[in-house]
Amino acid sequence: MAKRSVVERNKKRQRLADKYAAKRKALKAAAKDESLSPEERFNARLKLAQLPRNSSPARVRLRCQLTGRPRGNYRKFRLSRIALRDLASAGQIPGMVKSSW
Repeated sequence: MAKRSVVERNKKRQRLADKYAAKRKALKAAAKDESLSPEERFNARLKLAQLPRNSSPARVRLRCQLTGRPRGNYRKFRLSRIALRDLASAGQIPGMVKSSW
């Protein structure tokens, strides 16, 4: 089990990323827009830099929903490989069966 503070910090980053997603998208579009004047594009980049750093989606870490483990996660299930194996062995995941040959 991961430290609770680290898991909560990641949740906070996710909330900030969701909160500022529309604003960040608009500012990025303005910064890349060739039809705008260079001053307007530069101002958009300055405003983008003034957003909280933790509001960037790149700072959000994919963690297991059950254990908080940061590595070895399956995006489809949002679970770590260990938790996925335990749940699959217990028959908790529909359609997933243990492979044998």
